[in-house]
Amino acid sequence: MTLLSIDWAGVGLKTIQLILSLSILVTIHELGHFATAKWFKCRVEKFYLFFDAWFSIWKKKIGETIYGIGWIPLGGYVKISGMIDESMDKEQMQQPPKPYEFRSKPAWQRLIIMVAGVIMNILLALFLFIMITYKWGDDYLPPQNVKYGIYADSLARNIGLQNGDNIIAVDNNPVKNFADITHDIMTNEAKTLQVLRDGQTININIPDNFIKGLTHTRFKKFIDVQFPVVVDSVDKAHSKFVSGILLKNDKIIGINNHPLQFYQEFDSLKKSFANKIISIQVLRGTDTTTVQARLDDKAVVGFQPKLAGELFGTVHHNYSFGESIPLGIQRCFSTLGKYITGLQQIISGKVNPNDSVGSIISIGNIFPSFWDWQSFWSITALLSIILAFMNILPIPALDGGHALFCIYEIITGRKPTDKFMEYAQMVGMILLLGLMAYALGLDIFRLFK
Repeated sequence: MTLLSIDWAGVGLKTIQLILSLSILVTIHELGHFATAKWFKCRVEKFYLFFDAWFSIWKKKIGETIYGIGWIPLGGYVKISGMIDESMDKEQMQQPPKPYEFRSKPAWQRLIIMVAGVIMNILLALFLFIMITYKWGDDYLPPQNVKYGIYADSLARNIGLQNGDNIIAVDNNPVKNFADITHDIMTNEAKTLQVLRDGQTININIPDNFIKGLTHTRFKKFIDVQFPVVVDSVDKAHSKFVSGILLKNDKIIGINNHPLQFYQEFDSLKKSFANKIISIQVLRGTDTTTVQARLDDKAVVGFQPKLAGELFGTVHHNYSFGESIPLGIQRCFSTLGKYITGLQQIISGKVNPNDSVGSIISIGNIFPSFWDWQSFWSITALLSIILAFMNILPIPALDGGHALFCIYEIITGRKPTDKFMEYAQMVGMILLLGLMAYALGLDIFRLFK
């Protein structure tokens, strides 16, 4: 990869969406801690979006609280007086407890303050899933609309799938949306696929190690929808036509007199002609014509094809607001369940962590390289429920770790010492920083790879 080959405009849009999404998630999360701390009359010294190591982008003191924006977009924090947190303010902890400090409050109040951020993220996720369902409904491509069947890549061919197959069920559960097939196999650890081939239904067995292959290739070597190459629009900035020009609704049927039927064939064939002039055979209406184009070093012709959904027709379903509430709630917790299943697969060794663990770079790459509000809010909802789950884990330095100590105190009546809390915070921070460094290293390795 070279710097010139990177789509910097796309990277910029991904970055903007990532920062905006994190800003919403962090602000909502910390607002939970802030509001409950104030409710129980704790002094809140700082409320920060992002981390402010060494300096802040902006800060302003209002009353007893400094509000600010840090320069490291990896989270945020609320600093509550008398609480051992990432600031590791040992000097304050050596003073006698004051009535407004966190450590002076009853354990049940401290527990509420610690879980409030997680609760706010859960409520945000539920709200977003409900509103996304109500606003955009469902658009999906059912198997019966996949006119030419699937394109079977290497992983698919290895288990017996063929080009033109139509996957109609996963573990005998009928497929509703073609786009869900891969994730259903992954999250349900499916054992079989039911496939329609030449008018006959056949059973394809999925081997036990298949999930590792899926995650290793990041789902890129499995299946796609076969669809013909029909021009939707021409990118004048990148197209270099030598003779003739492609027009909307042109159907590409060959390159240099090599006949082709589907986009996957076209995409594979053109790569061998990078930096060369090619002849493109085109069906225009009922006539056949030829267009010549000079490809760049990435074999880009310079047009956007019509995608399978547009060519074959998707099914759209709208929901009333009343219908959206239970459906949105179900989708929220179903998403959480799939994420937990993914973690279990990593822990059990069914998935290699080197293939699935990622840092802020991987999170940013989830966003599309164009602006789409439905995608933005869907990803933000996903991240919100994941953030809630990760924060409630009983790990020191996370909200769940602090909550665990509060629960221990409520049950036993014994409060952990400040010294123990300091050491636990340090151990938790070391673990988290180590995991973050590991994930970032994997992402950097993938970029260069």
